[in-house]
Amino acid sequence: MNPQQRTLDLTDARRRILLRLKKYSFLIALLPLALPLLLLRAGEASGWINLFAWGVPVVVFGVIPLLDLMLGQDAMNPDEEVDVPRMNLERFYRALTLGWVAAFTGLLVWGLFVLADGRFSPLGGVGWVFSIGIVGGLGINVAHELIHKDGRLETWAGGWLLALVGYGGFKVEHIRGHHVHVSTPEDASSSRYNQSLYQFLPQAYRRNFMNAWRLEAQKLTRKGHSPLSWRNELIWWYGITVLALVACTLGFGWLGAAYFLGQCFVAFTLLEIVNYLEHYGLHRRKLENGRYERTTPAHSWNSNYFLTNVFLFHLQRHSDHHAYAKRRYQVLRHHDVAPQLPAGYATMVVLALVPPLWMRIMNPRVEAYYQGEEHQLV
Repeated sequence: MNPQQRTLDLTDARRRILLRLKKYSFLIALLPLALPLLLLRAGEASGWINLFAWGVPVVVFGVIPLLDLMLGQDAMNPDEEVDVPRMNLERFYRALTLGWVAAFTGLLVWGLFVLADGRFSPLGGVGWVFSIGIVGGLGINVAHELIHKDGRLETWAGGWLLALVGYGGFKVEHIRGHHVHVSTPEDASSSRYNQSLYQFLPQAYRRNFMNAWRLEAQKLTRKGHSPLSWRNELIWWYGITVLALVACTLGFGWLGAAYFLGQCFVAFTLLEIVNYLEHYGLHRRKLENGRYERTTPAHSWNSNYFLTNVFLFHLQRHSDHHAYAKRRYQVLRHHDVAPQLPAGYATMVVLALVPPLWMRIMNPRVEAYYQGEEHQLV
């Protein structure tokens, strides 16, 4: 064996070992499901139960960013011919996402029983709802992975999870709206240069909800069906949401209703904050024929921080996802042409909450990206 071949074999062996380690690192994505229970037990043991009720956002947006910086980045891609076909067929990856949906369903019910047993003060109760809502927001990311797949089990599981956080329209609007119009003025989920998060959120709530119904109505009308029929999947998803709300209200009164609606609001707000940072200031250029250029990895912000990537099922490799939407999370790739965020999503969400700080950090990156094409910064 010549030295060059030996080097190639060692490189391949190292890649396979690292991919195997990364495979089981995705188990970290299950951590949010365990956090409420772990923090509750810690609060009971310490006597600070109302403080620990707020623990999930502290861990997700405080501890995770610090660990992210310590563990660094991971830009390794699987080999397209050797690794990707095998990884696509491994049931482990699919079991994690489907299991996440089942576990969250149980967590949502359990969380209401915990709130109703009177162990929290009013402020602690608000923290508990907020914590469950953060887990639900992370769950929307799992639903996002599932609704992009072709299998009925995965797409229905994704729709079910979205219904539990009151955002069933995302299943329709994200695929038929956002992925078609991403990084253009027509997209409700693409934030503009110099647009603050607080300007973005109201329009995102409204436009995403309305766009979902419009897109579903257009689809059914083309097929000769009435939009107000059982074939309208939004009626099913929002029907599940209403039934869940009614069940919580009948079982626990106003507290059950406040719990369910509160966690829904926190969950889908976290989703929209992530939408805000994923495409901030990036535009697909308009061609001479009036159409926009094809979506490429250059039209989404990318982040290769290892911990938040496995924590979020590779959501931060968003550039590859938008260019190749059917790719499963485990085989999403880093692209050198993709603009890079200065930190992982957990850190960027916190920065987005402070618009002057966000713009101070992100605007120079957007301006550098469009250097020589400043007319794009509108």
